[in-house]
Amino acid sequence: MDDDLVFKALADPTRRLLLDALFQNDGQSQSDLEAVVVARTEMTRHGVAKHLRILEDAGLITTRRQGRTKLHHLNPVPIRLIHDRWIDKYTGHHVTALTELKRTLEDSP
Repeated sequence: MDDDLVFKALADPTRRLLLDALFQNDGQSQSDLEAVVVARTEMTRHGVAKHLRILEDAGLITTRRQGRTKLHHLNPVPIRLIHDRWIDKYTGHHVTALTELKRTLEDSP
């Protein structure tokens, strides 16, 4: 897995929107995903295809043909590997205690 490709893919809000859509309803066609994106942006079909290609190159989605339809599926493994390598080590007890203290202080009048 190439961390740079995953970070690049996750850096774009449209690609995160596509991943969220697949998280909600896995196995969608490009047309289904285009409807989600077009509802929130003014992107063309070609633009959505480019974003899907970047997500596939990063290993964040996989595709499978079902008849004439190409279905897109979320692959959460690269995100989990990023989490384990870059985030998990910072979620120790002391960091959790600090975040709880921060929330308490922000919530107090």
